[in-house]
Amino acid sequence: MLSFAITVFLSAFLLFQIQPIIAKMILPWFGGSSSVWSTCLVFFQAELLLGYLYVHLLHELLSPRRQNIVHCVLLILSAATLPVIANPAWRDAAFSSPTWNVLVVLAAAVGMPYLLLSTTGPLMQAWYARTFTSVMPYRLYALSNLASMIALLSYPVLVEPYFPVHDQAMAWSAAYVLFIVACLASARLSWQGVPAEQRERTPARSETVPRPPLSECLLWIGLAMTASLLLLAMTRHLTQDVAPVPFLWVLPLSIYLLSFILCFDAPRYYYRPGFLVALPVALFAVDRVLDGGMDVPMLVTLMCLSLFVFCMVCHGELVRRRPAVRHLTLFYLMLSIGGALGGSFVGLLAPVIFNAYFELPIGLFLCAALVIVVLWRELQPRWRVLLLAALLAYGYRLGGIAVAYVEDYRLVQRNFYGQVRIADVSDDELGVKRKMFHGRVNHGEQFLSPEYRRQPTAYYCHESGIGQALHSLAGGKPLHIGILGLGTGTLAAYGRAGDEMRMYEINDQVVDLARSEFSYLADSAATIVPVLGDGRLMLEREPPQNFDVLAIDAFSGDSIPTHLLTLEAMRAYQRHMKSDGLLALHITNRYLDLRPVVAAAAAELGMSALIFDFDPPDGDRFCRHSVWVLLASPERAAQLPEALRSAEKLTPRPGFTPWTDSFSNLLGILQ
Repeated sequence: MLSFAITVFLSAFLLFQIQPIIAKMILPWFGGSSSVWSTCLVFFQAELLLGYLYVHLLHELLSPRRQNIVHCVLLILSAATLPVIANPAWRDAAFSSPTWNVLVVLAAAVGMPYLLLSTTGPLMQAWYARTFTSVMPYRLYALSNLASMIALLSYPVLVEPYFPVHDQAMAWSAAYVLFIVACLASARLSWQGVPAEQRERTPARSETVPRPPLSECLLWIGLAMTASLLLLAMTRHLTQDVAPVPFLWVLPLSIYLLSFILCFDAPRYYYRPGFLVALPVALFAVDRVLDGGMDVPMLVTLMCLSLFVFCMVCHGELVRRRPAVRHLTLFYLMLSIGGALGGSFVGLLAPVIFNAYFELPIGLFLCAALVIVVLWRELQPRWRVLLLAALLAYGYRLGGIAVAYVEDYRLVQRNFYGQVRIADVSDDELGVKRKMFHGRVNHGEQFLSPEYRRQPTAYYCHESGIGQALHSLAGGKPLHIGILGLGTGTLAAYGRAGDEMRMYEINDQVVDLARSEFSYLADSAATIVPVLGDGRLMLEREPPQNFDVLAIDAFSGDSIPTHLLTLEAMRAYQRHMKSDGLLALHITNRYLDLRPVVAAAAAELGMSALIFDFDPPDGDRFCRHSVWVLLASPERAAQLPEALRSAEKLTPRPGFTPWTDSFSNLLGILQ
């Protein structure tokens, strides 16, 4: 028994430990987008489905002896694919089709080991059931999920802060070899525990328990799909508007796994009346979150508690309907099909067919509807009518939320990198103002009247940190200016004849909208050179550009991609700046205080940092609150005009560790 438990625990730990490792490894290659994690989850769920299908076919079609031989051979062969390190050559092709390239990179790096790990849980349970016929194997599934949760929660606390990603991958590969040894030992014990007369007999030849009906299988799929859909949709909501970092990846996934542990280890943990009462409260809480206006701790707390209720209801009902042990592999196959369908809908299908984030309202409605389906036979007629009426009313409310995502907007578009919306707002004195939104964040705005359309606005107005920096350089020789993050192209308003502005933008939709919906680029006197691709990766490939000013303004909702603020990124920026150049970082953020991050990096690189926290006076039509940090060499900082030199100096926070590509600490900078 101990051998099976060790094998299951180790396999599940490795299965979920590799997820944040490989996702963090490839995150900078694909622009630091929150969609990277969603796509990774789709891959992991698809691999899990293939693994469960393999186990089901193995269990149904092959005798115990052949099962052992086939699986042991595959385990040994999988060792040839180690170590699990993504090939950096994929960085060059990342932007041609990011979703599919993420999947291909993952398949090449971890496909075979992950597939074999995904088979271990149900296969060990099946072998355990045939070896110890009087013991229920479902508790091994709870043990598996416990190991998975420990792997996820330990990563941001015990692994990520202390070890580079490459070292993490090498250590994981070594642990995978130990898993192979443990699994081979369990296979041997399983073989020894099978009576000689049964070693050549397949389960299908001795069918004694009727197969579950198709309707029951579909209900299993529906419950598993809804939990998976809500997991990914709610994770995307968190990472889109806060930050795409491992902590906000693993927290919802750990809650999802916790519900599995509680439900499968002891069904009594799913107290049905209590959770069915909590369900409408959780639905209301998410409704409140979607209205916006919450601080980070409250937002994360409500989303996570609500997700826990949704998953407990879905998984609790699954456990209540689990079949006899004979059809254990079929049950897990249906669960994996549901998980893969939910993940594929959010990660692959929704960005293609929807122009807004409609999948979260859809998932909430499915959860409410499936509960009614599960309870239908137990309900009296009047309760059926009341619940159907409540479901219709809730569907109407969710429809209103979905409509609000797109109504009153001139244009709404969505792709791998997020959702962009264009809106026209009337100003009584200055005419129509056109705005671009990415997530909930104003990404730039422009007055359309000829009198004001060349006026820089929002975070880039004349009084902002970047406005003052560019003004300080005006009147001299032509400038070479680099900008990471195009937005509406507002900074082009500062361009003069002879200047060159090199603008890096990862999202081709943003480039098209800046040209078609706004006129900053067309009106600029400077030469505009757009570069499509992740700004940091493009700079790493290019020869030194000798920028007079390099502005980093790459928003992703309320999240600035962390890979643009690491020491490695800062060194890349330095390589492209003149010795007396200015590096301007836009760190305005509702949720994250990025001052310590920038201050630590500046101190590490020997640069002076000046912070410009500008709050416009009431009635200002052109400016928004903005926080910019200007970095320069100490010699250059001493030569700046008095208006810039008198700004507050940014000093490092004691004990704050600079961010690197291998380490970023979100908890330390929450506002």
